[in-house]
Amino acid sequence: MAITHNTATDIEVLEKPVDEVLVTGGRTYAEVNEDVSRPLEAFPTAKWWICFCFAITAFGMGATLLLKTFAVGIGVWGLNQPMGWGTDITTFVFWVGIGHAGTLISAILFLFRQKWRTGINRSAEAMTIFAVMTAGMVVLTHTGRAWLAAFWLFPYPNQRQLWVNFRSPLEWDVFAVSTYFTISTIFWYMGLVPDIASVRDRAKNKLRKIALTILSLGWRGSNKNWVHYEQAYLIFAGLSTPLVLSVHSVVSYDFAVSQIPGWHTTIFPPYFVAGAIFSGFAMVVTLLVIMRETFNLKHYITMDHLEKMNKIIMATGMIVGYAYACEFFIAWYSGSPFEQFTFINRAFGPYWWAYWIMVSCNVLIPQLFWIRKFRRSVPVMFVLSLYVNIGMWFERYVIIVTSLHRDFLPSSWGMYQPSWVDWGLFVGFTGFFFTFFLLFVRFLPAIAMGEVKSVMDKPNQGGAHA
Repeated sequence: MAITHNTATDIEVLEKPVDEVLVTGGRTYAEVNEDVSRPLEAFPTAKWWICFCFAITAFGMGATLLLKTFAVGIGVWGLNQPMGWGTDITTFVFWVGIGHAGTLISAILFLFRQKWRTGINRSAEAMTIFAVMTAGMVVLTHTGRAWLAAFWLFPYPNQRQLWVNFRSPLEWDVFAVSTYFTISTIFWYMGLVPDIASVRDRAKNKLRKIALTILSLGWRGSNKNWVHYEQAYLIFAGLSTPLVLSVHSVVSYDFAVSQIPGWHTTIFPPYFVAGAIFSGFAMVVTLLVIMRETFNLKHYITMDHLEKMNKIIMATGMIVGYAYACEFFIAWYSGSPFEQFTFINRAFGPYWWAYWIMVSCNVLIPQLFWIRKFRRSVPVMFVLSLYVNIGMWFERYVIIVTSLHRDFLPSSWGMYQPSWVDWGLFVGFTGFFFTFFLLFVRFLPAIAMGEVKSVMDKPNQGGAHA
């Protein structure tokens, strides 16, 4: 193809790779501010109210059952002997895993200078924080007397000079999850400051303007502000990166350091981390598809963004499938009859249905993403992401239940059936997560305006390419 106008601008446009067009529709800087701020400044849509009513109703039901649990005790759950753990720890590990995609997108992709993260990182960071909050609520509920949990779990000197048991992996969870939550929250809020200042300057309501002024921490957009911001952002990205590997590795130690067949294995840390990224990206796709359609953010959450995340889901799904196969191989290779029985029991025992739901949702169904048409189809990716979320919950359920319900002695065997309170609490915790996420997209910028503008074409080039 001949170049008819041999100018520097024409050459730059022709040489620019297609995948660098991260904002479509020819948006300008002013239109970015308008599009992102519109949901915050307008009255909530009917779709938002419907979703919020469902979420707050589920949360209210869960809170009621939580009060019942505190009043009566965890005997209202389906726990028994030898099933000391059930849907409580299953849900805890599930929500901790969901939170991994936010830090991965925000920190690791930032350090690797992956510019495609800019349209999705803010929502992923918020998802991380609310998921960890949900996981914290679940594990505190699991303790039974949650009001004593802080006294026994957090290491501080008290009048009896009694310290916590630092050799317990449950204590390691406290350090790992609380550190992860603290760093992620600071990282998320720091990224919000420039955008809160942009919304502050547009605010017309006096009370709203005062609140946003306080939250923006005196941001003026000066060169000094941006220099300090970029330095701090880089530091927190570096601090957050090891947490992606450490947090779910520590959570896996709750199982791996025990002597129970099916848990006592060295594959758990990388297996859990890959599974966490897998489920986290699936939840990001679920949320972003809804946001993209509800708030008309198709120019910022593009099909290329979603396709890249679907590729990551497919890749981590294959890693998880490889881990499933390794577990069976190691059980056979170890020569331990207890390990061999545990994995045969998982696949063909009383809970075979849960195991094959897990395999189908986590290994087989994501293979559809090999087809480009499916990777770029919004209905297909939404349904597949839901399947992955279901499969990852069942993965934790299978790990816990199938290893506990068959003890070393047949006389100690038992079956676990979650009670209606267990299921109600699961729905309630899910409602808690979605309530906070819906409030986030209603009152705070869901797209990082400053970062999106940094990857757009220069204004004198006519905005972004359509």
